[in-house]
Amino acid sequence: MSTAINTEHLAYMYPGVDNTPGVAVFEDLNLQIQKGEFVAILGSNGCGKSTLAKHFNAILLPCGGKAFVCGMDTADADLLIKIRRTVGMVFQNPDNQIVSNVVEEDVAFGPENLGVAAPMIRLRVDKALKQVGMYEFREHAPHLLSGGQKQRIAIAGVIAMEPECIVLDEPTAMLDPRGRREVMQTVRQLNEQNGITVILITHHMDEAAQAQRVIVLDKGNIALDGTPQQVFSQVEKLHEMGLAAPETVELCWELNKEGFELPLEKLTTEECAQTLFEALK
Repeated sequence: MSTAINTEHLAYMYPGVDNTPGVAVFEDLNLQIQKGEFVAILGSNGCGKSTLAKHFNAILLPCGGKAFVCGMDTADADLLIKIRRTVGMVFQNPDNQIVSNVVEEDVAFGPENLGVAAPMIRLRVDKALKQVGMYEFREHAPHLLSGGQKQRIAIAGVIAMEPECIVLDEPTAMLDPRGRREVMQTVRQLNEQNGITVILITHHMDEAAQAQRVIVLDKGNIALDGTPQQVFSQVEKLHEMGLAAPETVELCWELNKEGFELPLEKLTTEECAQTLFEALK
């Protein structure tokens, strides 16, 4: 498996204002994400999640060390367009990414700016809308759609540019539970069926539990890195960093303090219910 994202001794500092010192976010961050992975990145506010994500398609450039996208150095200005074709970004508020008054025109915006020929744009737009389950809304006005539908349109606009990797920076933060489910189902399908590398920045533990790999940032460092079961079973460490495990794990952890001996790797409601049933038989 080849590497999609690679940082080597990454350092970044936000400059100070009015002669105040700058704020260091990373000083020596080393990370590898393989092509085809679905990775969730967690951490408390201010830990550097969004700052790291912006290094993945050269919105931000390292102050020290290197960031590579499919082997391309993000600091190489000649590679900027190619890097941004390779890594697409989806942000919190879909309204900030929707630029047209018709859904299919909005999805076509990215390929048009890449210079894709018109017949191919038509194919890409239809394919992208079908992939996110929004083809039937192609002639609708985006502002009349729900939050979850808008976010799926924003995702379609990114995948119409055919990136190898998609970075989603808290894409469900402004959505209701239904919208969150719609977006997460779309994200999983893109990874599982299309092989797109997915990097999900989130503060929802149940969303992170759906990834193949979970990375927890703390004070600019990687504090935990492993499968969801490996990471979320370390409840005490998560609490120390101001985070919580998924509710199912927290329930089993609380019961263990009362004398139970329940495993802490059961992440879904069904798995947790089965574990409790077996323990109480």
